[in-house]
Amino acid sequence: MTTLDGFASLLDAPAPAVLTTYRRDGAAVASPVWFRCTGDAFEVVIADGDVKLRHLAVRPDCSLLVFEAVPPFRGVRVSGRASLLREGVAEARRAIATRYLGPDAGERFTAARGPGVILRLPAGGARTWDLTPILPS
Repeated sequence: MTTLDGFASLLDAPAPAVLTTYRRDGAAVASPVWFRCTGDAFEVVIADGDVKLRHLAVRPDCSLLVFEAVPPFRGVRVSGRASLLREGVAEARRAIATRYLGPDAGERFTAARGPGVILRLPAGGARTWDLTPILPS
């Protein structure tokens, strides 16, 4: 198990993230998502009717990859069995959207969205990388 210490600036930023779910036939499907890290779990809000929910109903295993597209090119990958929660969706969506869009646009985005589900993926077992030691100075 890898600790997330030292990765707060990545996990608190509006970093790119990719959620991988699996089709019924086992094929992996990667989707860009917004996320938040609560310390003990990663959360993604998924809209009702999204294909990701159908995938997760068949196979609740998934993987979330969060990364920097600029130096020092750090990243976190967490895989496991997701929990789907219906409570607190609006608050989670608002917190996540505000981080990516800013307060005003985040609030408007949240108000315009319909029902959804929080995908919660435990942070235990997260794998991290940091390319700082191998980058030229």
